[in-house]
Amino acid sequence: MTVDAARALLARHLAPTPLVRAASLSGRGRDVFLKIETGLPTGSFKVRGALYSLSVNAARRPIEQVVAASTGNHGAAVAWAAALLGVRATIFLPASPNPVKAARIRDLRARIIEQGVDLSAAIDGAYEYTARTGAFFLHDAIDPDIPVGAGTIGAEIVDALPAVDTIYVPMGDTALVRGVAAAAKARRPSAAVVGVVAENAPAYALAWARNAALETPTAETIADGLAVRRALAPNVAAIRALVDDVKMVSEAELRDAIELLMTREQVIAEPAGAAATAAFLKDERASGVSVLLVTGRNLAPDVVRARN
Repeated sequence: MTVDAARALLARHLAPTPLVRAASLSGRGRDVFLKIETGLPTGSFKVRGALYSLSVNAARRPIEQVVAASTGNHGAAVAWAAALLGVRATIFLPASPNPVKAARIRDLRARIIEQGVDLSAAIDGAYEYTARTGAFFLHDAIDPDIPVGAGTIGAEIVDALPAVDTIYVPMGDTALVRGVAAAAKARRPSAAVVGVVAENAPAYALAWARNAALETPTAETIADGLAVRRALAPNVAAIRALVDDVKMVSEAELRDAIELLMTREQVIAEPAGAAATAAFLKDERASGVSVLLVTGRNLAPDVVRARN
């Protein structure tokens, strides 16, 4: 399936998201825009991939129950898509998940199972559960349709801003950056894509640099949407082909970006949602027309308290 087909399907339920000039970040040879995904249902970009993938898979075969493993946003997106399509949803989360994201999942009447201390453990639990029950596992990191849905962001960016030079994209399990990069480069081959990871969860940054799938011992970051410690070989190959550069940002830089977006641009972003902005702020070589993805607004209370 193509990104154009995904846009047509998603247009039945979702409007294109805003692309707005960030005055506080522009100037001195830079023209900066924010692609703001936070107004979508569940407060993040994840509904694009979840709705598209679940829709096309339900058209291929009957699905009574869908399963997801997530730190929160993908789980909420799958729960939302499942409710829309009349499918039961079971969401695996690590123990003590972001309470804002967990509440969204519960409000959508999905079942939550907490397992393990991180996303990798939740994924392992989801695999065991689906093997036992026969449910459909909508695995964010390996499902081929999720990047197509996410790629609609890249298409929207280039259609609205044909002169874009660089797109900064938060990089968790890589479905987003793979989809955005493929769609954007298909329309504007000269566009550069910069993936952004948390310094405390560097698996895909290291894998991109070394051209090797690897696993880090931990992924303890306030950016739970970037908290990936297991890089998968097919995804490493894809980002090596599609992503022009990878930047790592610290916990302090993530917090600073959240504050800048909130106070200067009146945009609420969670840590992963502010990661692209954090990377741009430290990129001394940035110039031309840049787009920074703001991917989610589901701030956990402990992150908010830490800023006060």
